[in-house]
Amino acid sequence: MAEQLNIITGTKDEMYGALLPQIREVIADEPDIIANMANVAAMLHETFHFWWTGFYRVLPERNGTGEILVLGPFQGPLACTRIRKGRGVCGTAWQEACTQVVSDVEQFPGHIACSSASKSEIVVPLIKNGIVIAVLDIDSAALNTFDETDRLWLERIVELL
Repeated sequence: MAEQLNIITGTKDEMYGALLPQIREVIADEPDIIANMANVAAMLHETFHFWWTGFYRVLPERNGTGEILVLGPFQGPLACTRIRKGRGVCGTAWQEACTQVVSDVEQFPGHIACSSASKSEIVVPLIKNGIVIAVLDIDSAALNTFDETDRLWLERIVELL
């Protein structure tokens, strides 16, 4: 039976604060990371109404020569399917193993324009045993959407996975 997301309102900080325990409860007994990524993406998307919310997973390249980010569970319009390490905001977050907060994607060197509607972006790496295994990517249709509050809360959420 599907969980019901409680309606969350208030400041951004209050909304994340109310959402975190709900996410913790929904994913607590589910060992499958794909299922958990899907629910986390849905819960964030439903709460904040972002343009695009989802995950890219680090997987072996088809030719076996290395690794690449491959589209995972998401909410929103059509997305890029594969992203190379160091390319765009997602590839940079993967390469640097560090959250990227971009107030204007047009100003980000090497930005990958999956959609011209995306104006600002935050990408949070999911790190296990010191290795980035995925990234949480969130895009907004408005400039300057993401800040330190988003970074702190989204890093906490990603740690739950």
